[in-house]
Amino acid sequence: MASIVALLSSLLVFSIISLGNALSSNYYEKTCPQAENAVTQVVKKASMADKTVPAALLRMHFHDCFIRGCDASVLLNSKKSSAEKNGPPNQSLHAFYVIDDAKKAVEAICPGVVSCADILAFAARDAVVIAGGPYWDVPKGRKDGRVSKASETTQLPGPTFNLSQLQKSFSQRGLSMADLVALSGGHTIGFSHCSSFNNRLHNFNATHDVDPTLHPTIAANLKAICPLNSRSKNAGTSMDPSSTTFDNNYYKLIVQGKSLFSSDQALFTNPNTKSLVLQYANSKEAFFKAFANSMIKMSSITGGQEVRKYCWIAN
Repeated sequence: MASIVALLSSLLVFSIISLGNALSSNYYEKTCPQAENAVTQVVKKASMADKTVPAALLRMHFHDCFIRGCDASVLLNSKKSSAEKNGPPNQSLHAFYVIDDAKKAVEAICPGVVSCADILAFAARDAVVIAGGPYWDVPKGRKDGRVSKASETTQLPGPTFNLSQLQKSFSQRGLSMADLVALSGGHTIGFSHCSSFNNRLHNFNATHDVDPTLHPTIAANLKAICPLNSRSKNAGTSMDPSSTTFDNNYYKLIVQGKSLFSSDQALFTNPNTKSLVLQYANSKEAFFKAFANSMIKMSSITGGQEVRKYCWIAN
């Protein structure tokens, strides 16, 4: 009985999602062939006006797919702040307007055909390309979900996770350790608030105030930005020095002990993940190929019921 309960618990995340359900590369070939181009133009325009948009869209897609599958549930609003976007890990998400604008553009050419979930998947891919990263053919045919719960955002892998916690989170979604290392490379773009890495700077453990795996110079710089008991909610730092360019610098920082999150440096604690970190640090091409393949795999976790007319509200 205990083993059955444990199995059911580990498979809970799959109770309403499935992997690769009815997705295809030519899903809109006859019904809306211009959909992807319409989304691309909106994302390009927004990214030119605000360089933080690409990182925001990539993170939004990731956070969407890890809860109930890639069903655009992260986009839904709620009257009582109970939707996913109101959960603590998602309160710093932004650029929702880009998806709304992209939806309007697509609806103008083929109303009621393309889901918000597909639009978000297109936008995340376009964001990576615009930032200098790889292109991949996004599988199409996702449906939009009708349920969004802030309480479920606790399922998202956290920046303080160790490797076993990360592995469990990813494996529950059908993603491997290799996918974990490749997808973590998305941290090469974006910004993080102090709350996500303060655990490495103050009272780390019984013997060290600062995480000993963190480079001393980086630790000193971060402590200046994020002093103990600071009340600033906006303080933070770029994910890496080239935070608007999608490259393999993230892995180089891990090798040097200069990565930002505990979950980043955790990738260097296991021989298998360490070998991939070293490979990607030495080859941007290898990272780009792995990232594109893992994004296709992650974005194929589906779980929705409809095509919304507006992305912020169920039909």
